[in-house]
Amino acid sequence: MIYYRQNGVPQFESTEFNNKTKDYCLLIPIINEGDRIINELKRAKYNNVSDLVDIIICDGGSTDGCTEITRLKSLGVNTLLVKQDVGKQGAQFRMGIWFAFERGYKGIITIDGNNKDSIEDVYKFIDKLEEGYDFIQGSRFIKGGKAINTPIIRYLSVKLLHAPVISLTAKHRFTDTTNAYRAYSMKYLKDKRVQPLRDIFQTYELLAYLSSRATQIGLKACEVPVTRAYPKNEKTPTKISFFKGNSDLLKILFNNWMGKYNII
Repeated sequence: MIYYRQNGVPQFESTEFNNKTKDYCLLIPIINEGDRIINELKRAKYNNVSDLVDIIICDGGSTDGCTEITRLKSLGVNTLLVKQDVGKQGAQFRMGIWFAFERGYKGIITIDGNNKDSIEDVYKFIDKLEEGYDFIQGSRFIKGGKAINTPIIRYLSVKLLHAPVISLTAKHRFTDTTNAYRAYSMKYLKDKRVQPLRDIFQTYELLAYLSSRATQIGLKACEVPVTRAYPKNEKTPTKISFFKGNSDLLKILFNNWMGKYNII
């Protein structure tokens, strides 16, 4: 089914393998992740993740065959959303959030689709959502978390720049703010002071914004321990280019700190 572009939501195609079956959904943004997303979904299937959440793939327009319908269905995916519009990760998340709104989920969990994160830890986010937390950040840097083969430049940028700036903006200490493994309550996402479905969120703006907005407006936030493992002796799986990508991230951090994305 095609959902045509509307204010704050890109045009996208939806292929639903099942109706809504769980209270929570897991949004996985991907584009040409190849075997990485397949291996991640195999881990999810082995650990019965689809017994806890509806798995929704938010594809940016992959052309490498990783979204082959029969295989996704066999691996426990509930729905495939394919963006047919402008924008990158932010647009993929916006179509996923809108779809979750329409289905009436109680909350949303997100995770990267490059098989770096411990997808088997989904239950930790659900537990915190059930406890009444509105924003739950996965962290490899707190007790119980594991950071495996983290590139030194990534480690330093998170520890010395990204996490301190987001924590300052949020007025709440977070330790692993570049990590997209996190969860949001519907109370948070539907708050009129938040409004995530805006076209200003095209790339990584939405992740930065949602990292800090919850505590700014007095909602409950916490971290849960997760594992993030980078492949050893292989190219780091990322969509962020070293110079332009990191420059853009710095600009986003600054804009977020200055309140550019806030609803007045």
